[in-house]
Amino acid sequence: MSVRELVVLGTASQVPTRHRNHNGYLLRWDGEGILFDPGEGTQRQMLRAGVAAHDLNRICVTHFHGDHSLGLAGVIQRINLDRVPHEITAHYPRSGQRFFDRLRYATAYRETVGITEAPVAADGPLACTGGYTLEARKLSHPVESYGYRIVEPDGRRMLPERLAAHGIKGPDVGRIQRDGSLGGVSLEDVSEVRRGQRFAFVMDTRLCDGVHALAEGCDLLVIESTFLDEDEELAVEHGHLTAGQAARVAREAGVRHLVLTHFSQRYTDPDEFERQARAAGYEGELTVAHDLLRVPVPKRR
Repeated sequence: MSVRELVVLGTASQVPTRHRNHNGYLLRWDGEGILFDPGEGTQRQMLRAGVAAHDLNRICVTHFHGDHSLGLAGVIQRINLDRVPHEITAHYPRSGQRFFDRLRYATAYRETVGITEAPVAADGPLACTGGYTLEARKLSHPVESYGYRIVEPDGRRMLPERLAAHGIKGPDVGRIQRDGSLGGVSLEDVSEVRRGQRFAFVMDTRLCDGVHALAEGCDLLVIESTFLDEDEELAVEHGHLTAGQAARVAREAGVRHLVLTHFSQRYTDPDEFERQARAAGYEGELTVAHDLLRVPVPKRR
C-alpha cells in the first residue's frame, strides 16, 4: 500500500528539552524512507515511533551542527547491527566530509551494510528514481547548509466522460495509457495532467533564494521557525527564521500544508507560533510540530 507521510522524531533547536528531542524527521514516500537531520537521540525516537532501520533508504543532512547530525553515529551503527538488506545513500554538505567521517566511524563496530556517500556541493538534482527527483538548494547559515526537495513526476488523470465519449472502456483504457493512442484517439484527448506531489525540508537558514525555491508549490513544507517575530534580529544574527517569516514564505509559494518546527527552548507557548503564522497571512493547513507526530502528505489536487 502506498503511504506518504512525515514522522516527526524531534523538534528542538540547539538543545533538547523535557518535551522535545533533538531534530529528526522521517519521510515515508511509498516504499522508501528518507531520514532528515538525525540529531542526538534519533535512534531511540525511531523506536518510540515504530520506525525500524530497515525502513531507511536515504539519509539527508542539511548541515553539521550537532542538533542536526549527532545521531548519525547511532543510526548508522543500528543499520549495520540490524543488517539492513539494501544499500543506503547518505547526502550531506561536501564541506562537512570530515564530520561525516568522524560520525560514521565514531566507535568500533562491524560493517555489514553498504552506505553510499553522495555529498552535496551545489544546487541541483541529487537522485532520480521512478517515484521522485531529490533536489538540493543552498541555504544561508553560519556553516554551509542545504535544504532538500522531493518532486514527483507529473502523471495523467483519466477523464471518464471523455473516455465514454470516444467509446473507450475496459482493457482499452489500459492500452491507451500504455501506448499513448488508440484508434486515432490520443491520451491527451481523454485525460489531463495530474501534477506530481512536492515536499520540501528547510532547516537552519535566514531568508534567501534557496528557501523560496525549495518551498515553491509544495504540498508539504517542513520549515524551521526557531524564533518568534519579536526576536527577528536574533534570528538574522544566528541564521534562522521566525514563525512569521516561515509563514510568509509558505503563503507566497502556495504551500498547501505548512509544518513549523525547530523551536528555541526560550519559548513556553507553542500556540504562539501558530498565531504569528496566521497573522502573517498563511491560510493553508498549518501544524506546529511536536515529537512523534505523524503528518500525511496532502492528497493530490
